Amino acid sequence: MSSRIFERIARALGLALALACGAHAAEVRTYDVPRGARPHDVAPDPKPGGPVWYTAQGQGALGRLDPATGKVEQIALGAGSSPHGVIVGPDGAPWITDSGLNAIVRVDPATREVKRWPLPTSAYANVNTATFDRSGKLWFTGQSGIHGRLDPATGKVEVWDSPRGRGPYGIATTPAGEVYYASLAGNHIARIDLATGAATVIEPPTAGQGARRVWSDSAGRVWVSEWMSGQVSVYDPAGKTWRAWKLPGNSPRAYSVWVDEADKVWLTDFSANAVLRFDPASERFESFPGSAPGAAVRQMLGRRGEAWGAESGADRLVVIRY
Repeated sequence: MSSRIFERIARALGLALALACGAHAAEVRTYDVPRGARPHDVAPDPKPGGPVWYTAQGQGALGRLDPATGKVEQIALGAGSSPHGVIVGPDGAPWITDSGLNAIVRVDPATREVKRWPLPTSAYANVNTATFDRSGKLWFTGQSGIHGRLDPATGKVEVWDSPRGRGPYGIATTPAGEVYYASLAGNHIARIDLATGAATVIEPPTAGQGARRVWSDSAGRVWVSEWMSGQVSVYDPAGKTWRAWKLPGNSPRAYSVWVDEADKVWLTDFSANAVLRFDPASERFESFPGSAPGAAVRQMLGRRGEAWGAESGADRLVVIRY
């Protein structure tokens, strides 16, 4: 079966399932990126119609998509680059966690100038994902067992050993300004003290769940994608309580999590080769199949009315406009 026929069938099945669930209409569109780019994470500019940035992990570059025209540009990040995460900072620039360079990288959106902040250690940190706190400092994770902070105003980079060692992966900031990360190998989430850098472990109720990514809703509840258990869970800091839901299907693998402006929870499931939208009010899932076998959407981010993902296995970006 050709990839084009597969894509048409997948979209038809996704629409049928969405209608069966009583969902609002959603448009799914994909954009091709250079073959071999292996886009890992994606970050749309918050402005409607603005550019969409992605990490071309397979080519050591940052990609820029113009969604109006489909034009793609890639900016080389330097010899040895292997970029993982990308977010748009409060300055409007894309900020990258680059495990190959062992550094935090910023690309000027106007001039394309690349600036790097190496970690203060030669040890391989496997830097993963980043988030800005409310004071403008960038916090990041390293799967080798660290979390750190960059102050863009001074250029100072600090790194702390994370509790329980290996595993720090996804990281996010709540509306109140608190920063949480997920530890994939450590099977927990943790809250960072922004003054001292110390991290406090918070245990999910499911043992060995493989907490992979985190995101906050508008109430400050922390949503977690659980890779090993195939669940999405939520931690409420106010009551220190947890709830969890199993993703539909056989042997689900929840990779990413992102919460939109209406507090709907978006996830990716590698086993189902799909993007899912979960409504906490109705406790129902909707599925949007990948555009090709093994599409492997990793992190998702979005802006009002748009959920974006990177199909690392198909060299495409995907957007669901809802």
